[in-house]
Amino acid sequence: MAIDEKASIWHNGRLVRWNEATVHVMSHVVNYGSSVFEGVRCYNLPTGPAIFRAQEHIQRLLDSAKIYRMDLDYTREDLVGAMVELVQTNRIWPCYIRPIVLRGYGQVGVNPFDSPIEVFIANYQWGKYLGSDADQGVDVCISSWTRIAPNTLPAMAKSGANYMNSQLIKMEAILNGYVEGIALDVNGYVSEGSGENLFVIRNGTLLTAPLGNSVLPGITRDSVLQIARDLGVPVVEQMIPREMLYIADEVFFSGTAAEITAVRSVDKISVKSGAVGAITKAIQREFYGIINGTTADRHNWFTPVPVKQPVAV
Repeated sequence: MAIDEKASIWHNGRLVRWNEATVHVMSHVVNYGSSVFEGVRCYNLPTGPAIFRAQEHIQRLLDSAKIYRMDLDYTREDLVGAMVELVQTNRIWPCYIRPIVLRGYGQVGVNPFDSPIEVFIANYQWGKYLGSDADQGVDVCISSWTRIAPNTLPAMAKSGANYMNSQLIKMEAILNGYVEGIALDVNGYVSEGSGENLFVIRNGTLLTAPLGNSVLPGITRDSVLQIARDLGVPVVEQMIPREMLYIADEVFFSGTAAEITAVRSVDKISVKSGAVGAITKAIQREFYGIINGTTADRHNWFTPVPVKQPVAV
């Protein structure tokens, strides 16, 4: 991750310097984890920079905020426009964009209502999240940590607090020599990775866990489902038993950070031959074609960022 400290950050409707975008140590978010956020990618297409599925990402941010009773003064259009403005201003692309809504400095205590709502948006360069290219897969394990259960924390909200669970999954995997961990839900069915949705291919059918299995409604997940239908691949959302991962023909992760990353082995059991499978390759080819601009954006997934020419001095 490359940070340009000369860059600006959007904060509550205005651009501030990178090092000025701060919160107080006694802010509610620091003490109680009260934040919701998004991860969005802006790609460098042949036609110029464009944000991938900006509307859907910001809608999920607003949905997450609503679940946590965080009232915002900004519409979806306001926040999409803020992302565009930020990329324009910082002139950093391709890039990762991080909108975050948090409860700031106010009343100290679990009750969040007297703490002000603040909105920040930052952008910075970020490469492959799982460190793998499209021609190889990653080695993963089933985590001993269970994904958050229904009626504990809402899995449909992309909240900072949920990612404490993700950190436990990730750290355990890394310390045991794996790239990533896969969490099961409270009933022992496959849920997702620490920061990715998961897909399984068996006998030509693409399977993925439904949202009821403590699954985040991923934007890239939705893109994969649409691409699979475009390619004529049968798609089924169903509960997936753990052992299905061991006998799957193909397994892959999806996510804004991970994009489409194949899984080579699970718990040291090779996925088929260990090579990236044909359906995964076809979905990767289509997805990367779209985000690289070599395949038509037929679903209108991109929000273009008009490029402002720098002023000569």
